[in-house]
Amino acid sequence: MPQVINISDEEIRYAERLLLPVGKTFDEERRTFIRNFNTIDLQAVPGSGKTTALLAKLVILEKKLPFADGSGILVLSHTNAAIDEIKEKIQKHCPKLFSYPNFIGTIQSFVDAFLAIPFYVSKFKKKPIRIDNEIYNERIKSFLDKIWLHRFNLSEETNTKVAHIKNNNEAIFYNYRFKLSNEIQLVKKLNEDVLEISKPRGNTRPQNYRDYTQQEKQEVYNWFLALKKSILKSGILHFDDAYFLADIYLKKIPSVKTILQKRFSFVFVDEMQDMDTHQYDLLEKIFYDEGNSVSKIQRIGDKNQAIYNSVKATDIWQDRAEVLRLNGSQRLSKPIADVVKKFALYSDNDFDIIGIYECEIKPHILVFEDNAIGNIIPCFAQIVRENNLINSGKPIKVVCWNTEWNDDAGRQDATKLRLEDYHQGFKKEKGKPKQDYDNLKSYLLYYEKKQTLEPLRKNILNAFLKILRLESINTADNRPYTKKVLIDLIHENDIQKYDELNLNLYNWSIGIIQGKTSEVFMSIKEYIPTLLAIFDKQMFESLNFINNDNAEIPIENAEILASTNYYKEEGLEIEITSVHAVKGQTHCATLYLESYFQQDGQGINAKSYESQRLKDQFLGIQIQSNVRDRVKQSTKMAYVGFSRPTDLLCIAIHKNRFDAQLNGIDTDVWEIKTV
Repeated sequence: MPQVINISDEEIRYAERLLLPVGKTFDEERRTFIRNFNTIDLQAVPGSGKTTALLAKLVILEKKLPFADGSGILVLSHTNAAIDEIKEKIQKHCPKLFSYPNFIGTIQSFVDAFLAIPFYVSKFKKKPIRIDNEIYNERIKSFLDKIWLHRFNLSEETNTKVAHIKNNNEAIFYNYRFKLSNEIQLVKKLNEDVLEISKPRGNTRPQNYRDYTQQEKQEVYNWFLALKKSILKSGILHFDDAYFLADIYLKKIPSVKTILQKRFSFVFVDEMQDMDTHQYDLLEKIFYDEGNSVSKIQRIGDKNQAIYNSVKATDIWQDRAEVLRLNGSQRLSKPIADVVKKFALYSDNDFDIIGIYECEIKPHILVFEDNAIGNIIPCFAQIVRENNLINSGKPIKVVCWNTEWNDDAGRQDATKLRLEDYHQGFKKEKGKPKQDYDNLKSYLLYYEKKQTLEPLRKNILNAFLKILRLESINTADNRPYTKKVLIDLIHENDIQKYDELNLNLYNWSIGIIQGKTSEVFMSIKEYIPTLLAIFDKQMFESLNFINNDNAEIPIENAEILASTNYYKEEGLEIEITSVHAVKGQTHCATLYLESYFQQDGQGINAKSYESQRLKDQFLGIQIQSNVRDRVKQSTKMAYVGFSRPTDLLCIAIHKNRFDAQLNGIDTDVWEIKTV
């Protein structure tokens, strides 16, 4: 049994001094959550400070560690960014919390460390090389790019079928995963159908349209299974493979679940709404255990904000018997909160959004016609100025759900609007630096900006590892090199080459910091033959990777690209971005541009925009959770986008849609402005 935890008023005051601005205190809603250590859900509205309340609980628990029974605390979130925020805010105050037996990390890192890797080691007597989607796809690509079928000792007939599939649908090779049933199966990545191989059709004779027989399909299925197993055995795992191994581990050794429950008395899962089905199911299986777990698990988040990656139409998060709520929003003003809550899909009798932030500016609807589309953002800027919001210290942003068109058909249709139509030149910003790229130069351009040279050193070494993989240079036990194994090998074999490499890594890193990327690029290219000579190899398969100068964003355009996603005028800078990119953020002012998303119905009843699908919510009617999927998707995006600003919310709606849907809107709630 987990030990009984009692929290005193003085302990809460201690947390307030660490985490809150001077003079601020936790209200009764937050104090109730901080003191609760049962298995519960915390449903928290936007801007309610749920993560801060969780941090308060953690800094108080730090004072009670270690627990008498030797157990620890598990804190999980979906993204590294969320974990980094926790570390940044409390790690210096909580040294015991960030050491054994406690664990703070992403759901992926937890699954890797406690389930996938231990089972892999027990099965294959070695650690996996990497659990990483990019390296996994690289391994698949290496199969596809080479003459590889003969390696599998297949019949000529099966060879022909597999080659046919490769030539007609390469995506099949990348997108199939293991699934655990009574026996191992292969499933599609997205909809979890068991693998179906149909003969690709082409412009050939009608008799060639005959699909494969069941026996032929079984042969191809067996080949896919052999391919997947061979990649797994080589030590390269897709993130999805880690969950597959975790499921096998729990099925084969059920006591693992008991061990994990005893290891972690208290489990806190932040941003629970962002978990995918397989993550949700795994956490439930281990730490809820149909209500029989000795662990106490608290799931924290907001079901109404489930937009991570894709906008989920269905929600897997089912409430516990005991649900606590944070209804008070310190971010939202009353006028904005009263609008936002109408777009909350999940709003039972205990749900409310109480706007605590003091501001009386009504939400604005900016009504525009085709010829005024270029004036929407300047109009928003003018409203910001009129309300004296420029110097608030909080960002001012323009957001949109759908940003770019994938084809020219949508781009040329004036009735279909996405962010690039409102703000010409918009480009999706690249995400965080990746671990692997398609060419050497990208490793030198995209790295994590820190105060040390370490990210650059790691990037250059990762580029070298990729070259070794491309040249099929492996360790003595036929495993891809890691950075440590490579450095150790050079150190053991030739101390002079080891010193030379370390000096080069330092000089190259300094050179990039100083803006001498081109010189560093040439210097590294000159060094690579020396590196390969250690293995008696020359550049062959890696030539294109090394010499391809087309980095993902050409360096000469990097600054231009960055500036296209901003609107600037007289000291006012407004970022233009997607709703997904601003989830979790607080703005001073936000302009939401509605955008085209599919089409439901025909003619005057067609619905493609938020103002059409969510007409009733704009008119003040609470949305219900049983609406259709596209309405659910639209309302979740609106809910997240509308709940970013503290002071000013503006929404741009075309005049045709406004007149058709919203001409009876309550002007006591909304300020209507023509652009």
